[in-house]
Amino acid sequence: MFALLPLRRLLICCLSLLALAGCDRPSAIALDQQVYIWQRQWRAAHAQALVASHADFSTLRVLVAQAHPNEGWIQARIDNDLLRQDGRPLIAVIRLDGQLPRLDSSAIDQHIQTTVRNWQASGLNLRGVEIDHDCANNRLSAYAQLLHTVRAELPAGLTLSITALPAWLSSKALPTVLQEVDSSVLQVHAVSRPEAGLFDAQLALRWANAYGAVSSKPFHLALPAYGVALTENGDVESEAPLPQGGSRRELHAKPEDVAKLLRDMQAAPVPHLTGLIWFRLPLAGDRRAWPLVTLQAVLHQQPLRSNLQVTVQQQGELFELRLVNSGNLSAALPTLIRNDAAHCESGDGVQGYRLQRAANTLEFVRQSPGQLAAGQSRALGWLRCSQLDHGGFRVSP
Repeated sequence: MFALLPLRRLLICCLSLLALAGCDRPSAIALDQQVYIWQRQWRAAHAQALVASHADFSTLRVLVAQAHPNEGWIQARIDNDLLRQDGRPLIAVIRLDGQLPRLDSSAIDQHIQTTVRNWQASGLNLRGVEIDHDCANNRLSAYAQLLHTVRAELPAGLTLSITALPAWLSSKALPTVLQEVDSSVLQVHAVSRPEAGLFDAQLALRWANAYGAVSSKPFHLALPAYGVALTENGDVESEAPLPQGGSRRELHAKPEDVAKLLRDMQAAPVPHLTGLIWFRLPLAGDRRAWPLVTLQAVLHQQPLRSNLQVTVQQQGELFELRLVNSGNLSAALPTLIRNDAAHCESGDGVQGYRLQRAANTLEFVRQSPGQLAAGQSRALGWLRCSQLDHGGFRVSP
């Protein structure tokens, strides 16, 4: 016969059991990470980007062709050898411009079938097809019919997915559209007027939860890792420069905002959300895409920080100075950089910095604002000194 436990010990046992029961609750879902490759013309930088990102993304979603109302079909020039060597699963993306007056189901299906045959014949690891179409709400029923036709013609083993817009949440036709595909990708960036900004984390979370309540199938969330610029006449400039001159208004998705969205979704998982797709794979020279080190920090939920330092290259009494950001987050160019001037006789600032002497201090003063991306550097200036403390530079915001 068991002795009765004192009340205090009994309460402690009960609390311990409750704590253990809490530990048994399912943890937040680990989200699959994929990435878009969105260039029409592939170049040497793709090889480096694929190698550097191989451990980060499970699947590559590759722009294959675009149908435009005036230009017709535009085929992307893809390096099949690179994709074959990379070996990761591939989703071929067909972009149908939202301004097309009508969707020619026969031409679209033929283009998809040709792409599938060519990719499979090339030995590429093709797993599915995605259709990217900013369909108007009043045309979603017709779009569902097109998807039904396309899916019926796809070879066995290939999936069909689509991109979806938050605006579709107000349409009764959305469940019918989703019924015709295996999965979908909810786009939560660049879905409002450009003047309203590129990305809003609170809206994105609200849309994702609302979409998860409608979709009975798995879906991914398309997240931004880039910026754009608005020209004076309202055109959007991204990785490719537009021919018109004039000023530009830069819009960027802030890594801190996207990182917060990931934390919120980790704390309270979105129904039916199985993965994230990042737009777009950063290439060397793509000045509006996040550097890969920033994208990696966000998707792996690492702390974000910039780290500005001055590096010195010496040749005799000549010292060449560079400003380096060794962190994983871009930073505003510092307003002032100082060092001891006791043993320096001359020098100059470059790339927006002016050198001035104040008492026994040399000061590089910023003349215009700017940013230094993570992992990047830029020339700061030069000094001619008989002696210089390389680590004596003090960087002020």
